[in-house]
Order: sequence, then C-alpha cells, then structure tokens
Amino acid sequence: MNKVTLGLFLAAMSLVGMAQAADQPAHAGHSAPTVPQDREKMWKATLAKPSLAVSVAFDEKGRLWRASAQDGHVWVNHSDDGGKAWSQPVKANAEAESIAADGENRPKIVARNGVVYISYTQALEKPMTGHIRFSRSLDGGKTFSPPITVNDNAEIISHRFDALGVNERGQVFLAWLDKRDLSAAARKGEKYRGVGVYYAVSDDGGASFQPNLKAAEHSCECCRVAMSLDTDGTPVIFWRHIYGKNERDHAMLRLDGKSSPIRVSYDRWEVDACPHHGGALSIAPDGVYHFVWFDNAPERHGLFYASSADQGKTFSAPKSFGNDEAQAGHPYVLSLGKAVHVVWKEFDGQNSVIRGMSSSDGGKSWPLPRQIAATAGASDHPLLVADGTQPYLSWNTAKEGFRLIGVAP
Repeated sequence: MNKVTLGLFLAAMSLVGMAQAADQPAHAGHSAPTVPQDREKMWKATLAKPSLAVSVAFDEKGRLWRASAQDGHVWVNHSDDGGKAWSQPVKANAEAESIAADGENRPKIVARNGVVYISYTQALEKPMTGHIRFSRSLDGGKTFSPPITVNDNAEIISHRFDALGVNERGQVFLAWLDKRDLSAAARKGEKYRGVGVYYAVSDDGGASFQPNLKAAEHSCECCRVAMSLDTDGTPVIFWRHIYGKNERDHAMLRLDGKSSPIRVSYDRWEVDACPHHGGALSIAPDGVYHFVWFDNAPERHGLFYASSADQGKTFSAPKSFGNDEAQAGHPYVLSLGKAVHVVWKEFDGQNSVIRGMSSSDGGKSWPLPRQIAATAGASDHPLLVADGTQPYLSWNTAKEGFRLIGVAP
C-alpha cells in the first residue's frame, strides 16, 4: 500500500466510522447511540474549514460561470474573459446554511439556454449527514430561487455527493448517495452493505421534482457520483459499487427507467472503508462513453481509463496511466468527439502537479503525459470544461487562486 493509499484508507476508516455512528437509527426500546464528542468536533471543523472546491461551466455564448461555497452560502459569478475578471458574486441561497463543499462533494453548476442551475449538499447537525439542495436563476444569474430539498426522505442521515445534469429539453436530473435503505435495515435489525444511489427528475426546468427513484443498492459510501448526458439527453451515472463480500469496483447506469446497473471495472479491490476517490465519466457526441477511475487492488492499482461504444454492453481493455509512486489520483475526463482529454493530480515531493494526456482518436492511443500546472500549497481536485471544442483545466489553489488553463496538446 503506497503513501497516498494508506492516507486514503486511514481517512476513510475515520469517515466511515463517523458515518456509521451518525446514521445509526434507534431501535425499538433503545435510545440512539451517542456520537463521540471528538467526531462532532471533527465534523464541525470540516464544515468550518475554507473550501477550495469550485465548479465552473460555460454557457452557449462562451460565458464562464462559477459556483463556490463560503460563509454558509453558495456564491455564483461569471467571467467573459476566460476567468481573468469576474462579476460581483450573487448568493444562490439567501439564508445561510451549513454547506458540505470538499473536492468529492462540491457545489455543482450548469448554465444552459439562459438558465443557471445550482445543486449542493446542505450539511446537517449530525456528522456525515446532509440534504440535496437545488436552486436556479431565470434572469441570467442576477437572482436565484429559494433552494428546495430534492431528497424526499427527511431523516437526519446522509443524502450527499450529488451530481447534476440538464438536457436540451430542459429536464433536470440529480443523482446522489443515500442512506435511507441502510437506516430502514437498521431499524429491522438487519445488515446493509454500503448505501443506495437515488435520483430525481424535473420535467419543468427545475420548478419541481418528481418523487425520488432508486438507481441501485450497495454503493460505496463516500465516492462521488459522476453524471454525463447521452446523445439522446438521457443521463448516465458512474459510481463505485460494492460487489460480493466487499469488492469496491465501478458501475454505470442509464437513467432511462428500464436499464439495469452494469459493472465497468473488475479490479477487485477489497477494502472495508470508502476511499473518497470517485471516478469520472464523459460521453462524446458520437455516443462513446469514456471512464476514468482509481483503484488499489493488489494486482491492479492506480488510475485507469476505459471506453464503451455500445452503451456499456462491452468495454475496451482498461488502460493504466499516471505515476503510482507520485501518488497519482483524482482523475477527470472530457470527450469532445474524437478528442479525449484526461487530467489527474500527482505529488513530486514538493508540489502538487496536474498532469494530462490527450487522445486524438477517441481514446485508442495516447501520447506521453505532460505537466499542465503545479502549486506548492493546498489545492482542489482538477476538473475539465469546454468552450465549444476548446478544453480547459479548471483548478483552484490556495496560493495562486482560480486558474483556467487550456489543455489542448
């Protein structure tokens, strides 16, 4: 187990312990267990820590929109010059609330057809608990609607790690990790592996959402859900799933109401904890699905890329990339037709470094990785966005601030 994996494992063990203590409901005749004070303090300290996690999105006119969390608010502003100058930030939630905003659980933003959509996780008082919140702006980001809670289960448990998508028809999709099934099993004295994956759909542009639907059972607890829209506007989600006794591999599902989850990876990493290391998915205009992820199985560890040209019926052989000795992690992928771009983070002993590689033939071949950016301080996970056919790295760091960097080879 390398240094980064050991750190991930130890952190995950602590986080899972917090989650189990916080979400365990009371059984009949017994009071709910008391959450140790140090876990309460850890949760509060995590929420109080300034967040470097931001999300950005280009709209059809090339305006760059940004969402970030600070002082109990999700702030939204825009730039018309590639991130050099920004408009005055606007609150998406007028009333302050605790917001979970780390790299795996950042606020999300989509700007489409003149509407700006925001989702985020409202952190609740018990450790590792939250609600999925949604707001939108119909006036070009000047004002936002009062946030609504999308999860229709109101228990003080974990509804977190949301993914947001909006298609050309104006349908809004939210998917997240949800502990309502774990909670129900515990009330019956039964065991439940991991958590559920739930989603909700709005057919009226986000004015209201239909009842929550279950996408899958037995997901890993704290690895983010990824979402990308297929060519027909149907969202596809990608997450770390629990198979068998405790193999934490990856799965995908088209949220069309009739598909079943499909296993994507067979790395067979057995770990009794959540590594807080979610994958990423991008669907190209030609309909090819592109996946990247991290695993640490004994025989298959590091970062991997694979693709599917038939909606998950078959997959390419996984390609390993990144320098495992340099703690390669948190990969992200963006596909723009035959051009496919991948970025990830490494540590060179002094600096956090973002490396990238780009394929010009739909992911069949890849040149050698190159360094795109570096920082000596704390930093967010790398993200990729596109203005038309031009890809950019979105990276926020404590030392340099937000940077938007072209990643074309």
